[in-house]
Amino acid sequence: MTRMPHAERPPAELAAVLRSLAWTVHNGIPDRAGIEPVPRTELSVLKEVLEHPGATVGELSRIVGMHQPNVSAAIRRLEARDLVRSGRSDTDRRVNRISPTERAFAEQTSIIETWMGSLGEAFATLPDAQRAALTDALGGLQALDDALRDRSGPSACRDD
Repeated sequence: MTRMPHAERPPAELAAVLRSLAWTVHNGIPDRAGIEPVPRTELSVLKEVLEHPGATVGELSRIVGMHQPNVSAAIRRLEARDLVRSGRSDTDRRVNRISPTERAFAEQTSIIETWMGSLGEAFATLPDAQRAALTDALGGLQALDDALRDRSGPSACRDD
């Protein structure tokens, strides 16, 4: 493994803050939105179904970096919760396509609205300079997310 020169490595504080922020968002927002929590594996699959409606189980397996039987099991559990539906492809009846349900879209909207409210409340308590710094960092944070996805796939959740 090649080590990065020190100047190219992110500060440890950045990793710690991003991890803490991700934990806060992941664990707190669904509860405040009044939504039953979804286990991490199912959440990874559901997130990709929402981003790639009509994907096959095989495509979702590659996207989330999980074994196909594990994705199939997650899809069955998500179907039982009425968050996704599986249906035959219009062009090839042998192929099943996975799509989000209206409930999945409604819960996603509720989580986003709750997160925006929580974020807005916390954001409003910050001094002007910190709010400006966070706003200015949006492009860099999006680029970091893109680079991480390119490097390790869209999901950090692995099942092996």
